[in-house]
Amino acid sequence: MAQDLYIGLMSGTSMDGVDGVLAGFAAGVQVLRHASAPFPDALRAELMALNASGPNELHRACLAGNALMRVYADVVHVLLAETGVRASAVVAIGAHGQTVRHRPGQFDGTGYTIQLAQPALLAELTGIEVVADFRSRDVAAGGQGAPLAPFFHQAVFGQGGGTTGVLNIGGISNLTLLRPGGGMLGFDCGPGNALMDGWCAQHTGAAYDEDGRWAACGSVIPALLDELLAQPYFALPPPKSTGRDLFNRPWLDARLQGHAGAAPADVQATLTELTARACAGEVLRHQPDLASLIVCGGGALNGALMGRLRALLPNARVASSADHGLPPQQVEAAAFAWLARKAVLREKLPLTSTTGARGARVLGGIYPA
Repeated sequence: MAQDLYIGLMSGTSMDGVDGVLAGFAAGVQVLRHASAPFPDALRAELMALNASGPNELHRACLAGNALMRVYADVVHVLLAETGVRASAVVAIGAHGQTVRHRPGQFDGTGYTIQLAQPALLAELTGIEVVADFRSRDVAAGGQGAPLAPFFHQAVFGQGGGTTGVLNIGGISNLTLLRPGGGMLGFDCGPGNALMDGWCAQHTGAAYDEDGRWAACGSVIPALLDELLAQPYFALPPPKSTGRDLFNRPWLDARLQGHAGAAPADVQATLTELTARACAGEVLRHQPDLASLIVCGGGALNGALMGRLRALLPNARVASSADHGLPPQQVEAAAFAWLARKAVLREKLPLTSTTGARGARVLGGIYPA
């Protein structure tokens, strides 16, 4: 307990697997160990399928949630084994779950967000208290339910004198602007890796475009890029959030209809440019004088994408979060360890500047060990 230990588990919209960290909070934020596990092919396919309506989906969602928790539990056990830490020494696990629907504010004025999880099962499998369902209280309070990581970004990266940007590029991209005096703005920019990964998997068999090499072999299709960027979401002011409910394969296919002869590598180059433009455009709209942009998530490992961000933001130092002390694939998991601690301590987060909620709220439901 002296180290104030928490575990954070994150499976994002890329739907490729789980990242987990064991973190100590006795003096700031210290990640003690990182572990990850890929999803079994059948589980990944089912999670992808559950992003759309289908037969018997309530039954399938419950079973998928059970399977997901078993992968989460495997990561927890690896973290404990590799550090020699006993389960009883961990205060709680922050388990994000797998987002399969995200429709805040829609239909009845409240809407909903669904992160598949069975936190009671995870507590049973690990013997550790679990904090889960972080987003629904924010939605109930009129917020977007996302992004939540900006509060962690502020705690870890918001120490400089000027404005710092933190750009997380997972399946969906989100931007945090940390301003002097504690001011903060955070929102989803649009697609991150989700469209690129899906296109790459279909045409190359690889789960993702390693370092953006395939995209670098192609050329951007200007007319297609214009059609993609015409999506009204990009022009919306924050607070705003999005997901695979909007930026999915049917959305892309509808815009590819007039480009049937396009080379697959050119489409990949165009999708990479779409992500870069969506992210850089939001920086230029809200903080054109930004001097430092810290990039995390899988997109930070895509050299072609990072190169385009640097070209589009010539006045900013665009660097991986690894250069700031936290590797890009650990940031989101560490954020949910941090959020779990806030829930255990019953500390409210001032959500209005990021999600648009009506005020500060405690986020997360607690499942005792």
